[in-house]
Formats: sequence, C-alpha cells, structure tokens
Amino acid sequence: MGEKIKVLIEEKKTIEVEKGCIAKDLIEKFYLGKEKVLGVNVDNKSRTLDFELTKDCKLKFLTYESSEGRAVYRKSIKFLLISVIKDMYRNGRLEIHHSLSNGYYFDLHIDIPLNQELLNEIKEKMKEEIKKDKVFERFEVTKSEAIKLFKKEGYPDKVRLLENANIEDVALYKYGRYTDINYGPLVPSTGYLEVFDLLKYQHGFRLCFPDMFNKNTITPMSYHGKLFQIHQESKTWTKILNLTNVSRLNEIINNGELSDYIKINEVFHERKITAISNEILNRRGEARIILIAGPSSSGKTTFSKRLKIHLQVNGLSPVTISLDDYFVNREDNPRDEEGNYDFESIYSLDLNLLNKHMVALLKGEEVNIPRFDFTVGKRHKKSYPMRISDNQIIIIEGIHGLNEELTRDIPAKNKFKIYISPLTQLCIDDYNRISTTDCRLIRRMVRDHQFRSYPAIETLNRWYSVRRGEERNIFPFQESADVMFNSSLFYELPVLKHYAEPLLKDIKRDEKMFVKADSLLKFLSLFKPAGEDIVKEIPPTSLLQEFIGNSSFKY
Repeated sequence: MGEKIKVLIEEKKTIEVEKGCIAKDLIEKFYLGKEKVLGVNVDNKSRTLDFELTKDCKLKFLTYESSEGRAVYRKSIKFLLISVIKDMYRNGRLEIHHSLSNGYYFDLHIDIPLNQELLNEIKEKMKEEIKKDKVFERFEVTKSEAIKLFKKEGYPDKVRLLENANIEDVALYKYGRYTDINYGPLVPSTGYLEVFDLLKYQHGFRLCFPDMFNKNTITPMSYHGKLFQIHQESKTWTKILNLTNVSRLNEIINNGELSDYIKINEVFHERKITAISNEILNRRGEARIILIAGPSSSGKTTFSKRLKIHLQVNGLSPVTISLDDYFVNREDNPRDEEGNYDFESIYSLDLNLLNKHMVALLKGEEVNIPRFDFTVGKRHKKSYPMRISDNQIIIIEGIHGLNEELTRDIPAKNKFKIYISPLTQLCIDDYNRISTTDCRLIRRMVRDHQFRSYPAIETLNRWYSVRRGEERNIFPFQESADVMFNSSLFYELPVLKHYAEPLLKDIKRDEKMFVKADSLLKFLSLFKPAGEDIVKEIPPTSLLQEFIGNSSFKY
C-alpha cells in the first residue's frame, strides 16, 4: 500500500487517503450536499477538482452556493464565451467592461450589427460545447514562452503585463483557440456550465449568471440606466486618455508620466463636483436637503466636504447633519436574523425625530439636534440648537440617504440625492475585469489600519456583513439618485499597493480569510507601485487621502 495522508473534510470528519489522490475522487464518498461541486478549497486556497493531494490538509467542497464556487463558475462560463466568439468571429474583438445586474457587460466589435439573433447563435454554439463536456486544459510554461505565445496570438496587453511581472513560470488555461493566464481555477469541463444567458443591452450585451439563490434560473435584470451611463462616461474618458488596462498604467509609471495623470484625474473629479454643485444651484430655493449615499469606502465623507466648498463658492451656505446622532438607544436597536444588533438597519435610526427636525428646519424653526455616545450606546442628555436661514441647505451623508423612508415627511422637490461609488473602468486586459468590490475592500483595509489600527484580517472578517448591508440598504435605491458620482481614481491601486501588501502578507495560511488575502495579493502584484515622490503629488483634498491619511480635511 502507498503512503497515506490525512484530510479534514468540511471541518467535520478526518479521513485517510492515498498520497497523490485527486480531490474529485473524494466527492462520491464524502460530499453530502445536493449541489454540483465546482472546485475545492484546500488549506484556504481555491483549487481545481483535479488538484492532487500530497500532504495532510483541510478540504472544503465548493458549490455555487459559496462565493468561491460562484467565482469558479463565472470565470469558466466567461472563458467558454470568449473561446466560442474567437472561433465564430476570428477577426472580431471582444471587450469586457463591468458587472451589470448579476452578469458582465461586454462590447463585441465585428463586421455585422450585434442583435439578439446573433447572440442566440453564439449561445447555441456554447450549448453545443457544453454538451460535448470538453476539458479546460491547464498547463504551465516559462514566462518567456508565455510572452512568445501571446505575441503570436496578438495580445499586446498580456505581453506587457507579463514583461512587468516578477515571475519565472506562468499557469495558463486553454480551450479551443483561446489561451489565457490562469486568474483562478475553472471547472474541469464544459459540462458543468448548464445555466447562463446572453442578452442584448444598449450597444453591447450581458453575459448573465445563474441566480445566487436558485442556480437553475437567471436573475431578472433590474433597471440600471443611470449606473450604466456613468460606467460608459468613465469608459469613454479612459479611452480618450488611452488608459484602459493595467499594462498601460504600468507603462505610464515606467515612463515617469504618472504625475500628469494624477493631475488629470483630480481635475476630472473637480469638474464633476462643480457640475453637481451647479445642478443644486439651479434648484436653489427648492432643493434644501442634499442626501449623499454609497457603499463602504466610496469616499463619501471627503466628497461631501468638497461639495460643501463648491456650494459655498456658488453662494449657498450648507450645514451638515450627522445621521450618527439620530441612532436609537442600543437596547431599542433592531436585531438581525442571528439575534445580533443590526446597526445598518434603517430602523436603527430615530426616523420620527429626524423627520420632525427636518420639517421644522425647512420652516425656519429652531430644533435641538441630539448627540449620540457610542461608548455607552445612548443619546446624550445634552443637545445643540440649530436653525437655518433661507439660503442655507442641509447635507446629510449616510448609507440610507437614498431610501425614501429616511426622509419620508420631506417633499421630493426639497431633496437632492447623490449616489457615490468607485466604479473602476480599468481592466486587467480585454477579457479580464477588475472588481469594484475588491477595490473598495482594499481602500477600507488601508483606511482601517491607518486610522483605527485594525489588522487586515479584521477588515476581511467584517466584509461579508458590510456587503450584506449594502445589498439590502444601498444598491436597491441607487437608481433613485438625481446624480451619480464615480469616485474611482485610475492611479489609486499603484498607490494603495504600498499600504495593502504588507497588511495582507500578515494573514496566516490557517486563517479562513487567507483565500481572499491570497487573491488580493495576486491581484495587486499586477501593478507597478507608485513611488513615494509620486504619492506626495496627490492633492491634500483628493478622495484617496481619506484612505491613506494625508488629507487636509478634518474627519
């Protein structure tokens, strides 16, 4: 008999298996679930089902019910899509852009107009490949061999990316005529990819993924017209600047040109804030309450401070009210389904008092604004008086700003709603996007360490709860905004890399969040770091300073 190793399955049962056995071989005997297994997590690293087990380890089966499993499925169906399009339209060009309603938005550049009939043909070809259940081929080559291959295939962005990479070998995937860098495990074969759709949208199309809670159905698309418009505006801007992917950004850094691009990006932000301020001015006397909302680490606080300055330049006199002061006493706070205090629920706020105060302030009456003491979880006995004049407006910033329930007693005409989020338009290359959520997580991790001395593991552990709150309290209301502001800065990741990498490297292999930390480290390794001399050129009022700690604003 061969050498044995011990495998802890799902943190529940330890088994002995032959050293060198394949992870897939354990499914039939030890997997108790009903969903199809797409991959495995071995010692907190996502692996393919054909991963060879060579030492004692912990193993979890990945299905579509887990975020890791969904990532495997999405990468795989995207890979198949690209392969089929390359086979059907050899002179065509496909570009991935951003996520859109549980899917990815693509542009397809071919000689004939893109319509739903054509997308149905592509879909049928993909289904044919799925029926064949053909294998996604995984192999490794040297860096020089990979560069040679991608030069031959006509992928200059991948070539430049590898030329800057500090690696010796490159893991690749291949299916049909399409070869790409391994950015994470795929399913073993196409037969695993049963549910997807291709739907025409605007001038491109959506690759639609299975519903998160029912993988046999496609999530119906919700309206994202305003959000899509902001994405497209930003994409147009990056194309004008010839800055659409990571390899081009690295080239700019290598050429010593990043300083100029920082100035351009900051002026672009300034121009957008000016435009928003002018919109508010045009509704002078009517729009009296400015509501600013967005997901975590969007730069809401700095944005509100910069907007306040612009409003003052326009002759308005804004005052800020903090929603934090309207929290109910802790014992009155609602709880979530697990019995924990749900501080992100809108009903953690005293909505009756808030609306009473807003109505009174708009009438010119004086109110006593409460103070909340977070150390004891109660409202202070002392409050402070406030009254506003006719030329004053109120700025309220918080996650519930777009929810009508927050200001239910205020007429719509008196409110101006702003949605802010860093909607990055930079891609790794034509076929691989950058996750906006990951960019926000990196921002938050750096800020948590800079201002609260939190280790990265603490930020990562809290992230699921943060995301859950965003899905419930922010994203459903984003399209109700009067305007949207994209707070992404295309130079931010080379800057944040310097702060984030040491924090992520501190996370131990046995930590549950190691798999995410490892993924973020691999992602950041794609970027050339910005030098300290360049960091000093970031303006003190930049939104990025809210995270790295050199802002001239007081927080």
